Amino acid sequence: MIAPSPLDIASGSAELPKAPVTPTPVPSATGCPDSGLVVDMGPVEAALGHRAVGLTLTNCGSKPTRVHGYPSVQAIDENGDALPVKVNPGSSYFDNDKGPEEVMLAPGKTMRSLLVWVSTPTGGDLIEGDALEIAPAPGLEVRTFPLEGSDVRLLDEFNMTGWRTLSPE
Repeated sequence: MIAPSPLDIASGSAELPKAPVTPTPVPSATGCPDSGLVVDMGPVEAALGHRAVGLTLTNCGSKPTRVHGYPSVQAIDENGDALPVKVNPGSSYFDNDKGPEEVMLAPGKTMRSLLVWVSTPTGGDLIEGDALEIAPAPGLEVRTFPLEGSDVRLLDEFNMTGWRTLSPE
């Protein structure tokens, strides 16, 4: 099985770039990063020792932005230092990963990803994390989200789905 490709987010035409684009973002005066993409995290949900959180990616910019790939996620400790928690693109207890969906994300539109981890001693060696640093893609603006609650903070490894739009119901 071939592993999913790394995150590839670029502005401009729908043509694929020759190499992944990972600009260093600079927040603008409007609060929207220069990339035009902002990530957010919902509440942590729990079921049978598993934890899941919905991630959203919104185009807060003024032009369509091509999105294709997976979020960038890093667990950190109370000092803001990175923790050695493995991140796996793919399916989990909560969701089947269909892979990332390539989309020209229009201004104001949103895509979603699901981030899941096991929070029980039977899941492996657990690490206590204090927060998650999440970005739309490697090299883009990172936002820090605190992990609150004793069992929510216990992590073994992450599984996440690719960025996808929701199907209309």
